[in-house]
Formats: sequence, structure tokens, C-alpha cells
Amino acid sequence: MSTLTDAWRWLTDPAHWTGEDGIAHRLLQHLLLTVVCLAVSCLIALPVALVLGHLGKGGALAVNISNAGRAVPTFAVLVLLLLTPVGRWGEGPTVVALVLFAVPPLLTNAYVGMREVDRDVVRAARGMGMTGGQTLLRVELPLALPMVLNGVRIAAVQLVATATIAALAGGGGLGRIITAGFNLADTPQVVAGAALVAAFALAVEAAFEAAGRLAPRRGRGGTR
Repeated sequence: MSTLTDAWRWLTDPAHWTGEDGIAHRLLQHLLLTVVCLAVSCLIALPVALVLGHLGKGGALAVNISNAGRAVPTFAVLVLLLLTPVGRWGEGPTVVALVLFAVPPLLTNAYVGMREVDRDVVRAARGMGMTGGQTLLRVELPLALPMVLNGVRIAAVQLVATATIAALAGGGGLGRIITAGFNLADTPQVVAGAALVAAFALAVEAAFEAAGRLAPRRGRGGTR
């Protein structure tokens, strides 16, 4: 119990919130890294998933290949990337490792969402003279949106939790608070850093849940 009390004292100490090593700065770094990796992952995964889901071809193979990547630990990917020329690109190895980690839930949920759209509705849209692109954007995507957003939510929360590995590659973020605590043998700081990451992940989860209420309530829940 004393460890939790000491961790709370560490968190509520104003001195730990300011400066380059302060919580506020590390939180901003963590948020920026998460947003960048999520944006890159969405740009890679969503167009592929939406097009394959619309065509109904090749999607299962793409999803299986993508999900196979989950078997490789993100930390292992980061270490391997540090040994390649990518390791010279500053935050490059971390971004690449996290993007590879975030692509599977985005790709899977978006593809499944597209394939779960009622085929009668799609045929009706085509019967009205809509082109393939119009059908995708005006009919299939709106109906698949809850599943797409669920994939984005899963990826975002996972990124927040996993972005702590940036500290192991010399990057910023809340992981630096945890690693600094380990280096100093300061258990309350380690616990405080872990609590900050958990709280941030819960906040992101809550934000996406709120956004999900504004999306069309169609389709089933997402896959993981």
C-alpha cells in the first residue's frame, strides 16, 4: 500500500510535471507518437481493406497475412530495425514497429465491416446506376463505418499502451518515466509511469466510445 501512496505523491508533485522530463512534456510526446503512427497505419490499411472488401477478392489472404504479423513481438521488430539502416532515422524504427503493430486490427475490422454490408443493398445501389466508387463511398462505407471506427479504436488503444517501447530506443513518451524509474530503482516512479499509460489508454478508449455513439448503429461489434 505504501508503494501506491508514494506513487500518488510522485504524481502530485508539481516538480514532476514541468521541464523536458516532466509528465506534461512526456505526455505530449506520447500523444504525438500515437497520432502519427495511427495516421500512417490508417493510410496504409484502410484503403486496402475498403477496396478489397468492396471487390470481395483477396481480402481473406490480406487479413491472414496481416494477422500473422501479430505473432512477432513489437519489441523484437524494434530491436531488428535498430540494427538496420532504419535505425539511423531517429524515431523511425519505433514508428515502423508500431505501424506494423497497428495495421492488423485496422485491416481486419474494415474488411469485415465491408463484407458484412447487406448484399441486397449493394445490388440495389448498382441497379440505381451507381458506379463502383459511388457504391463504395455512399453505400458500403457508411454502413461499415461502425466496424471501421472500432478497428481504429482498437489500434489507438493498443498504440498508446505499446508506444512505451519508444523509450527503449532512446525516444520520448511516457515510457521514459518508467525506464528512468527502473534506472534509479525508484519503484514509485515506475508505478506512477505505468498508471499514466493506463490512464491515457482509458481516456483514448472513452473518447472513441463517445465518437462511436455518433456513428451509424449498424453492423456487429468489431473483431480483435
